[in-house]
Amino acid sequence: MLRISMAKVEPDDKKAIEQRAVFLLGRREHSASELARKLRDKGFAADAVDEVISELQERGWQSDQRFTESYVRQRIEAGYGPLKIYSDMAQKGIQRTLVEQILESTNVDWVAVAADRYQRRFGTEAATGDKEKARRQRHLASRGFLSSHVYAAISKVHEDDGC
Repeated sequence: MLRISMAKVEPDDKKAIEQRAVFLLGRREHSASELARKLRDKGFAADAVDEVISELQERGWQSDQRFTESYVRQRIEAGYGPLKIYSDMAQKGIQRTLVEQILESTNVDWVAVAADRYQRRFGTEAATGDKEKARRQRHLASRGFLSSHVYAAISKVHEDDGC
């Protein structure tokens, strides 16, 4: 495993910055913002980090487009809604327009995603009482689904079950 000791490395050593960046990118995709933050946290100079990231982008080794596609797909598969995905991507420094573009191209059926999440969590039995119904709705809302998705998903689950 490649180890870079910060005791021997200068904060603006572009070779060391590139090695650390490639190591991080080899483990998983990172947004440019996320990668820059991690490198600065290791003690590297911000200007040198920005230059190295630009070079990595030119070579195609770092791509916010590729990172966003991968992350969005993973979050959808994990049962998260569009509001949560937008929020997560904003924290990772990704522009909302890029996320919108990728979500449009994936053509996601949010009601189906919410219904699947609902069934995995609660099964197909209808909620007994208003408190339980509200708890289930809050669960889907906390995972980033719009209220229209929540109501439609719950209706879909119980229609499919014959309740």
